[in-house]
Amino acid sequence: MARPDQRCSPEGQNGLSGTLPKQAPPIRVLAVDDEPAARKLVSLFLGPPAFHCVTAGTGEEALACLLREPFDAIISDLQMPGMSGMDLLAETRRRLLHVAFLVTTGVDDIDVGVEAMRSGADDYLVKPLSEKVMVASLERALQKQKLERELADYRQHLEEMVAERTHQLTRALAQLGGSYEETLQALGAAIDLRDNETAGHSQRVCQYSVEIARAMSLTQKETESLARGAYLHDIGKLGVPDAVLLKPGPLTAGERAIMQRHVQVGFNLVKGISFLSDAAEIVLTHHERYDGSGYPQGLRKQEILLPARIFAVADSFDAITSDRPYRRASSFEEGWDTIRREAGRLFDPQVVNVFLSTPTHAWQKIARRSTPSSLLAGN
Repeated sequence: MARPDQRCSPEGQNGLSGTLPKQAPPIRVLAVDDEPAARKLVSLFLGPPAFHCVTAGTGEEALACLLREPFDAIISDLQMPGMSGMDLLAETRRRLLHVAFLVTTGVDDIDVGVEAMRSGADDYLVKPLSEKVMVASLERALQKQKLERELADYRQHLEEMVAERTHQLTRALAQLGGSYEETLQALGAAIDLRDNETAGHSQRVCQYSVEIARAMSLTQKETESLARGAYLHDIGKLGVPDAVLLKPGPLTAGERAIMQRHVQVGFNLVKGISFLSDAAEIVLTHHERYDGSGYPQGLRKQEILLPARIFAVADSFDAITSDRPYRRASSFEEGWDTIRREAGRLFDPQVVNVFLSTPTHAWQKIARRSTPSSLLAGN
């Protein structure tokens, strides 16, 4: 048995070096056994210059050595008083994952050696120990731990690389989203400059539509498409002649036909822009009516996409409650009455019910707002 005052001590100056390259730094091994003769034998097998062997007589002593200096490998007996080899293995794996760990056992304890390998040991050696077997087993264990360290390093590097790429992608998407919103705002500004009598209409209709869409539990993607389509619904008016677009009085039948073409013009403009393609249908159908009296296709009821039915309510409400060249704005109460009265004819009754059940202050807040929704950029 080891004496209580025994210290970790380098042993073995005349052992064989094994097959490892002599020019490599010595491999630091901690040999743990309560029998001095067994410790001496291991230190003789693992002598310099290839190895630097330190011995310990107990598991507790071995842990103290591990705290003081680094080791590449541990060779420990399983049957020891106090802290057993299995206990030492568990504690080592908790603290030092990539240290090679070999256990030694008697012939009658081979099952225990196998159990130790299941618990994290790299190999087991059967007493009496053989130098050749020990060195070969140690080299395999060291190579295994080296590969595991490299794999762990690779995984860490990969995680860091993925994190960096994710950060870069997030930054790029944020920049792209900003570019999208700037593009939309520029298009909206162009529409307002072209038809300044209705400036702010697109922003308000966009917000009204989003409010209804959220109350009806549309998906994020559907709401984003609706917001973009609502904001750009009148983009086709860029192709309408000033004499028609800005005419203060009633339009003739021919002029009305020219004006109505703006939905097709707008659709053709928007459908070719990848991030706006989903919104193009709103641009095309924003003048369709629930009873089929709208244009350009005369669609009825569910033939009209739900986002377009939502937009129809929002658009009409804003038109009624906003100043126009040919009339003064009506009150919110008059706007609600008109929307309620036309439910089932011009507007989807389900959408109207949601619209009318939304608190008044929500619409008043939107009416005072003049900036487009952040949903325009898909944020």
